[in-house]
Amino acid sequence: MPLLDRKGLKQNPFVRAEVVDETAGPNVIVPWAQVQAALAARAKDQQIGVDLPNNVAYGDVLALADQLALVTIDFPAFTDGRAFTLARRLRNNGFQGVLRARGNLIADQFPYAFACGFDEVEPSEAVYARQPEEQWLAAAGRITHTYQRNYGDAGNILDQRRAARLAKEQAHDK
Repeated sequence: MPLLDRKGLKQNPFVRAEVVDETAGPNVIVPWAQVQAALAARAKDQQIGVDLPNNVAYGDVLALADQLALVTIDFPAFTDGRAFTLARRLRNNGFQGVLRARGNLIADQFPYAFACGFDEVEPSEAVYARQPEEQWLAAAGRITHTYQRNYGDAGNILDQRRAARLAKEQAHDK
């Protein structure tokens, strides 16, 4: 599957495997059901990622988060937004690794994925065939301001308006 970040297509440094051993490579993604065994069997410098269904309890993932280099969260359908919530909760609770959205997202959801804490998106082959890289990159730049806090570096619209109003009041008081 293609892999996109804010800059466009990128190489996937991870490989998927059912079992982790020395032949699996330095960066391995395992299914959620195999993550405990993979963490126990990993080599010293091996990085482990996990493919999560979007209905896993985030507390279960958070308990392992400091041992994971990558968390991939599944989007079985573009209308199922549970993965956005899971990603946001992981980020808000300190997950520092790479968060990847995977599956049936559409290009219009690209900026929302970043806003929720995802670093990259791995759309399905079928979706990518209909929406190539150019559409994803165009969508990424469409949303520049948000009403929610903690969604980007520029601050949200309400805080920007409040700051402008306070600056105006302070200038008027002088």
